[in-house]
Amino acid sequence: MARIVQKFGGTSVGDVERIRKVADRVRRTRDEGHEVVVVVSARSGVTNELISRAKALNPNPNEREMDLLLAVGEQETIALTTMALHSLGIPAVSRTGAQAGILTDPAHTRARILEISGGDIDQQLKNGSVVIVAGFQGANVDGQTTTLGRGGSDLSAIAIAAALNADLCQIYTDVEGVFTADPRIVPDARKLDEIAYEEMLELASSGSKVMQTRAVKFAQKYGVRFEVRSSFNDKPGTIVKEEVVSMEDVAVSGVALDRNQVKIVISDIPDRPGTAARIFQALSEEGVLVDMIVQNLGREGRANLTFTVPEDDAFRAENAVKALKEDFPEAQISTYDRIAKLSAVGVGMRSHTGVAGKLFRALAEKKINVQMISTSEIKISVVIGIEDAEEAVRTLHAAFGLAEDSSKE
Repeated sequence: MARIVQKFGGTSVGDVERIRKVADRVRRTRDEGHEVVVVVSARSGVTNELISRAKALNPNPNEREMDLLLAVGEQETIALTTMALHSLGIPAVSRTGAQAGILTDPAHTRARILEISGGDIDQQLKNGSVVIVAGFQGANVDGQTTTLGRGGSDLSAIAIAAALNADLCQIYTDVEGVFTADPRIVPDARKLDEIAYEEMLELASSGSKVMQTRAVKFAQKYGVRFEVRSSFNDKPGTIVKEEVVSMEDVAVSGVALDRNQVKIVISDIPDRPGTAARIFQALSEEGVLVDMIVQNLGREGRANLTFTVPEDDAFRAENAVKALKEDFPEAQISTYDRIAKLSAVGVGMRSHTGVAGKLFRALAEKKINVQMISTSEIKISVVIGIEDAEEAVRTLHAAFGLAEDSSKE
């Protein structure tokens, strides 16, 4: 008997019929003799609808009230899923994030998990019940409802698996696993049987929609091995685990595209120590996640600073920078909406040379202009025009031979 955490995303529980299918899958797992904890998201589209309603009433809604509102989506799903299991004769109980003992910091709409007690989940499992937990949410020390940000149900599932010492964590979604690129853009993209935490983390942070970045970080930190698989069939998915030597045989494992990035340029700022620190401190205080940064060489005591942020953070970023006008009265702020971040990822970059040269040569042959460059030990990212995004993905996928079976490379 194993203790298994199964997470189902919004499309997997999108309507009553799909919830029935989730309940049947859970039943089959339980009938095999396993203890099962199920973490669910809000039904597909519900969170966006709630946000839309809130902003129709107030363009800048209070974040505490937003958390109370958005938590409703997952609470609907846990109740419906529990009812579906009851209809199959399966004992089941639902638990909100707070009832599951998910304690967070006080940062509304983007809270971080401090600890998980599990509430009474362990006892319920020993009693033979399936426990259905609301993903994406928790409570702070004052008992206030908090949410974990977009994709937070992934984090809930991984964290609960760690807290309960689960034998397996399965992330059920609308794709069959982790692919070498988005199959909707690259038809011959190949599903990976396994991938290292580091690669999964870089792909997630580079625009892959399969997993939330924070969830992968949490899994790596606590050694939670998990599987990404489809909720619509029984095919094996992709195992995400510690790096193994064979993963280094291939220089690049995947190509990711992020079209939800905004580029901000602050021009004519003082070229002196402390200027960048002041700007990025202000962005940090507003909870803005800064990705790529480029500062040009200063001339005549002035410089330009360019950086990218997620589209969801653009409003806060602009407000934070504008608030610095008193410090930098001559600075000019420009925001460019339509950019894309393209990334090539692979732990094999550590032991392969020439990856950067091949990447830039492939883009140059297609006359795709590179605006910004960022690298890490296992990733090369570039900012390009949104109009070149899909062609660039296909170009790199072909250049690195990712459609081929890695055993033949």
